[in-house]
Amino acid sequence: MPKRKKVASRSPAEPDPYVGKLLEAITSGKRVLRVSRGERIFSQGDPTDAIYFIEAGRVKISVISGAGKEAVLVILGPRNFLGEGSLVGQPLRVSSAVALEPSILFRVEKRAMLRALSSQHELSEKFIASLLVRNIDLEEDLCDQLFNHSEKRLARVLLKLARLRQPKFMPDAKIPLLSHETLAEMVGTTRSRITHFMNKFRKMGLIDYNGELNVRAELLTDVVLHD
Repeated sequence: MPKRKKVASRSPAEPDPYVGKLLEAITSGKRVLRVSRGERIFSQGDPTDAIYFIEAGRVKISVISGAGKEAVLVILGPRNFLGEGSLVGQPLRVSSAVALEPSILFRVEKRAMLRALSSQHELSEKFIASLLVRNIDLEEDLCDQLFNHSEKRLARVLLKLARLRQPKFMPDAKIPLLSHETLAEMVGTTRSRITHFMNKFRKMGLIDYNGELNVRAELLTDVVLHD
């Protein structure tokens, strides 16, 4: 069997660990939240009175339609902001945030964050850079939905989840198991299709289950995304 050619993968920009240190300079209007798995941080329709920064853990951002159908917009890991709509006059939350695992977050009140961004130029620059990276990521997700079939979209979701735990590109990465229903909401397909492709990936040796989901990122990138 010919040796498989090694394919380079683009590693997303890593969130800056220094941002947390800059936020520590905020002495009023900030508090630390310790949330349990499944605990809601804010809900769609809540007043937008604060912004959040993930110090540790993972958070699911989702929206629910008028018919009650949920769509997962993104899963955020450590050193990411969420709820930034509060800073641009958004009166109510347009999405919900739920912890996928025990997490630690900074909750910074809107006025306190605006003061910090005005007085700390370095924090302002890093905050803008973080939003730009998120914007690029969302554009890539939109292109993925428009042009790629569900198998490739699932592969990309698994790679992104793996890099939440290990930002640098690694051959293997372990992540907590997500339900096939949640993965279906992220990919934009049915639960049965997710089950079919996950079984296929496991038979191909691209993923494995052992309490956690072991993603063989290099092989998954090579075989599925670059077929």
